[in-house]
Amino acid sequence: METYKPHNYEATHLRILLHGPVGAGKSSFINSVDSVLKGRITSQAPTDATSGGSFTMRYKTYKFRQDSGGVYSFVFNDLMGLEERANTGVHMEDLKLALSGHVREGYQFNPKVRMQTGDQFYNPSPTLNDRVHVLVSVIPAASISLLSQEVAKKMRDVRLAASEMGIPQMAILTKVDEACPQVQKDISNVYKSKYLKEQVDKYSEILGLPLNCTFLVKNYETDISTNEGINALILCALRQMISFGEDYLNNLLIADDMP
Repeated sequence: METYKPHNYEATHLRILLHGPVGAGKSSFINSVDSVLKGRITSQAPTDATSGGSFTMRYKTYKFRQDSGGVYSFVFNDLMGLEERANTGVHMEDLKLALSGHVREGYQFNPKVRMQTGDQFYNPSPTLNDRVHVLVSVIPAASISLLSQEVAKKMRDVRLAASEMGIPQMAILTKVDEACPQVQKDISNVYKSKYLKEQVDKYSEILGLPLNCTFLVKNYETDISTNEGINALILCALRQMISFGEDYLNNLLIADDMP
């Protein structure tokens, strides 16, 4: 992880975009990755346990510092959550613009109005570094049966837009301990749980993602120290994100080299 560098010379880092319903645990996952890498609980991305709407209002890139003083060669982007009602949550066109690198750092999302090409935060000429290299959908494991048709449609639309751009996709199901009492007792039971397996199957049907592209994680939300079992789940998902993103960048390089 520490030695990873994209092989594509046009990219200095791998960009991973998280999307999903409000309260899914997107910002908490970013904090959890940071906690695993640092070996202690951190809180780089702001989270809120009480807000009924999206707490993330601006487009922000999160980098992770190494003990050596450098930074890891992958970054995460967090954005406003998807919501059921019209004129709430992230505007779908803004999300698609983010995929293609047209959204600049600091852009404040407006659920009612999409970003315009004349906006100061619109990037007219995105480089490979600006573009998203992996799209990750995030949803609580216990909320899959409660996912509204409207939000599910939005998530499928985002997946379709990413597919048209060739961007690889995967999913993480969060809050596995809240969804399954067996896992709450012992995190090592996560892949033994029949209930969680059913949720993975359901989510695969809803989104159309292959089963091996969906990962179960527990974020660090109430813990005061890191745990090897929780770390293992987070690192497993993170490694797959990096593998998918690296394959995508390598494929672009091969395509550029072809006569």
